Amino acid sequence: MEFKIDTKTNYTLILPETPEINENMAEALRQKVKELTLQGNHSYIVDLTNCQSCSLAAGNILLDMHETVYNNAGSLVFTDLQDAVLQSMKKEQWHLSLNLAPTLIEAIDIVNMENIERDLLKES
Repeated sequence: MEFKIDTKTNYTLILPETPEINENMAEALRQKVKELTLQGNHSYIVDLTNCQSCSLAAGNILLDMHETVYNNAGSLVFTDLQDAVLQSMKKEQWHLSLNLAPTLIEAIDIVNMENIERDLLKES
């Protein structure tokens, strides 16, 4: 599976280059996040601009990946969802568990706020 990866100071941007979020793509994404986490990255923004559909099996993998990232004190935000993908997520109610942001700027804000929150909780 092809991904464009752009590592920033506070997060890693992952851009899947596929038109469908299927089980194989979601599993490849989960493996990529696992590799990046072992390299010291903890917060991720997944830009779904290129994805036009999402399968049920993929959604379950994304939910599992989301839980894993947060259990490791990280952040995971999906952004730039196409309407069909967003509707699939709402139909399955994944939007209630996943962090979804309409734009990259809003996704960055979520990651930064979660980092600040974790820092404040460490100090208390």
